[in-house]
Formats: sequence, C-alpha cells, structure tokens
Amino acid sequence: MRRSPTLGKLVAVTVVPALLAVVGLFHPTGLDPSTAHMWAMMHIWLLPVFPLLTLGLIVPLWGRPVRGAAGVATVVAWLGAAVFAALYTGLDAVAGIAAGTVQSHAAEGQDVRQSIAALFETADAMGHAGVQALAVAVVAASAVLAGRHGWRVLPGTAVLLVCTYEFYDSHIFYPRGVLTMVGFAVGFALLNWPAVHRPAAAPAPGE
Repeated sequence: MRRSPTLGKLVAVTVVPALLAVVGLFHPTGLDPSTAHMWAMMHIWLLPVFPLLTLGLIVPLWGRPVRGAAGVATVVAWLGAAVFAALYTGLDAVAGIAAGTVQSHAAEGQDVRQSIAALFETADAMGHAGVQALAVAVVAASAVLAGRHGWRVLPGTAVLLVCTYEFYDSHIFYPRGVLTMVGFAVGFALLNWPAVHRPAAAPAPGE
C-alpha cells in the first residue's frame, strides 16, 4: 500500500516538537547534585534534536528559491532557521552539557553555583538570540507560503509566533515548555496543511 505524501510531510514537521514535548515531561526542573548526571546526559541526546525543530519551516520551502521577493524571503527563512539551529545548539551544550558536568563533578562541599550561573547567563544569551532568529524565520516562511496559498497559512503563523514568544524563556520545562512544544507541532501542521492538502481541481466543462 502506498504511503500518503500528505501524512509523511505532516509527520516530518510535527514529530520533533512532539518528541521534545514528551522529553519535557521528564526534564529536571532544576540543576542540583541529584539531577546533574541526568541533566548532562539528556542534553547530550538532545544535541542533534533541537536544530530539527526547523523542519517545520524547511519542508514547505523545499526547493530552489524563485526570483523576486518570494525568493528573498525564502533565503531569509533559511538563514533564520540556520542561526536558530546554531545558537540553540550552543545553549544546549553550555547550559545543558557543560553546567551538568560541572555540577556532577563538583567535590563534596564545593560551591559551584557562581560557575553554573555564568554558564546559564551565556547560554541564555545564545538561546534568546536563537529564538529571535526563529521568529524571523517563521515570519519570512509565512510570507512565502501566504503568496502561494493565501490566508490559509495565517492560523499556523499566529500559533507559531505565540510559541516563539513562549519559547524565549520556557525551554522545554514542564508545564510551559511542554505546552509550547505541543503548540509548535500544531502550528507547523497548520502552516504546512495548505501545501499538502490542495483543494481538488474543478472538472473541465463537459466532464
């Protein structure tokens, strides 16, 4: 039986945020000696996952950019997605792997709070800039898709912009971060739906 291309594309754009929502249910809410090992290991496994969140924008824009404003907006969306992927990977490495490793290897009685706070400050700066780049990518991708499919992309755009606002400081922490990831899955599905579910063409006269 042939697999539906519509279903395949919707799975491609929603599986990563859905996975991150599930992981968020188990993500420690704070870093301390009891959670340090899990904190570091979880972020090692998540290192290649966060950049794939941008599949929700890349899949509907797949292909060579056209000439004109739509092509420029496509490139802007790609660049925004790439900046997010790079900077959020940095956040994951610094606030996740590095901070967790520092805490887990601290000697008994050693106070590493100042070092961890410095790591979190650096990571937050990268993460905030990355999420801002993601918001730019959402707007640019939506502009391209609106030119192709009209107003039907607007609900997805609205949901994604709300999610980027929440993502700015929620990461995937329960409950806000988990709900934000669920929102990304819904938003990407809505944004991609007009492209993968085109109305059937009207029959020609006499048919």
